[in-house]
Amino acid sequence: MTTQGVINLAQKLSLFTDHWGPRTVLRLNDYEIKVVKLLGEFVWHTHDDTDEFFLVLKGRLRIELADGSVDLAAGDAFVVPRGVEHRPVALCEAEVMLIEPRGVVNTGAAGGPLTAPHRAL
Repeated sequence: MTTQGVINLAQKLSLFTDHWGPRTVLRLNDYEIKVVKLLGEFVWHTHDDTDEFFLVLKGRLRIELADGSVDLAAGDAFVVPRGVEHRPVALCEAEVMLIEPRGVVNTGAAGGPLTAPHRAL
C-alpha cells in the first residue's frame, strides 16, 4: 500500500477482479480509503459503531434499507448511518470507494462467506 503520493483509483481497481473484497489504498488518520468491485447481492448487515461512506466510481449501486432503498450512479455518494441495517446490491458490476474507520469488518456482525480479510494495495 502506498502511504504517500498520488493514488489513481482506476489503476488500483485494475489490479483485482474479485467482488466484495475491499482493498485499502490510503489511510487518513484512523480511516481507511478502500476500493471494491461489487456484483450481485451482499448480506444484510449493520455497523453499530460507525457510519459507512459509499462513492460510486463506475456503474450503479442500490443500497437497500429497512424503509426503502437508495439508487446511486457514477459520481453519487451516500452515507449509511451507524446502526442502520442495509444491503448493497449491484445488478451489473460497480466500482466503489469506501471510507470507514480502520479495522471495520465489511459484513459487520453478520459474518458469513462474504466477510473479507483486510487487504491493502
